[in-house]
Amino acid sequence: MRHVFKSFAFKSLVGFRSFAALVALAAIALASTAFMSPASADTGTIRLSFLKAGWVIGGTVGSGTLTFRGRKYPVSIGGLSYGLTFGGSQTNLRGTVSNIFHPRDVEGVYGAGSAGAAIVRGPQAVVLTNQKGAVMQVAGTQTGLILNLDLNGMALSLRR
Repeated sequence: MRHVFKSFAFKSLVGFRSFAALVALAAIALASTAFMSPASADTGTIRLSFLKAGWVIGGTVGSGTLTFRGRKYPVSIGGLSYGLTFGGSQTNLRGTVSNIFHPRDVEGVYGAGSAGAAIVRGPQAVVLTNQKGAVMQVAGTQTGLILNLDLNGMALSLRR
């Protein structure tokens, strides 16, 4: 009987050590991916130029360039807004897009509620995030006559 107990205790101890080692290895792997993900994400620069016009329902159309890891990628901009929108404007923005791994990570819908007015010239600054986690921080100028208090979404896509 003693021999059976000894064998069972030894197997349990070995099993526990294997299980503990496996748990420790999983914890290390999980921690390393958590620390590696943000470190491997990169930042690019972006320039956008678009027209916005509307009467209650507004539209946005334009283009731009993403510079990422030394290469330039053309982008297209399109969007709709609904709310108090009156007039038209030309907006030129430049800034950064962070938390991206590939150029296609900038693609998606950037949404925000906005309020603003521009007569001739007005400053614009905004921070937006898309569904992939890309964070766009841009600033620039707006020229035109527009009054807006609306919900809007801007879709950005790479031109192929």
